[in-house]
Amino acid sequence: MSDEQYFTNQPIAKSTVGTSKQKTAPLNIDNTTLQLVLDSGVFARKGVDAGTMVLIDAAAKPPTSGTFLDLGCGSGALALTLATRSPNANIYAIDVNQRALQLTASNAQLNGIANITTLLPTSVPPEIRFDLIWSNPPIRIGKTELHALLSLWLGKLTTTGEAWLVVNRNLGSDSLAVWLVSIGYQVDRLVSKQGFRVLRVRPTRVADQPAF
Repeated sequence: MSDEQYFTNQPIAKSTVGTSKQKTAPLNIDNTTLQLVLDSGVFARKGVDAGTMVLIDAAAKPPTSGTFLDLGCGSGALALTLATRSPNANIYAIDVNQRALQLTASNAQLNGIANITTLLPTSVPPEIRFDLIWSNPPIRIGKTELHALLSLWLGKLTTTGEAWLVVNRNLGSDSLAVWLVSIGYQVDRLVSKQGFRVLRVRPTRVADQPAF
């Protein structure tokens, strides 16, 4: 499988050069079923991936309002979940992939969701701080690039904010947790399911005790 969606602003669909190949899949959120359009050149083009669903099922209910981030939105499963669970929140969905941004925006419109803003990472206003970040981070971009990505966006959490990350255990979820602690975050290793680990990451405060 090509990893071009992690690096390419305008991916070329594998099946037909220059065109997309869309399909629709259900996204089950609590008691609601949304329709999610997927496409070639975007992460999880064949269906909502297992890691994303592990995060959706494991994450605590988000606050009713605030400023939230779906980091690496793909077709928008996490952004749509946040928006559905917190209709009064402002959801930012960011990705380097323009096709992913287009999909997320169209999926929000398809499901009647109006509180999602899609942006390239470079277009996010620098003063914005996030109360909540959800991400199925792109582990395959490599450790150096992943660490830079997470350092940047976790640094935009509010002092009381938190990030929920889902990471394949075979691709280094536990070593990532250790690294996050080493740079000053409190990390709780939560659910482990279907080969994925869910990490809750929070800025370390004076009263906080090390998670491990």
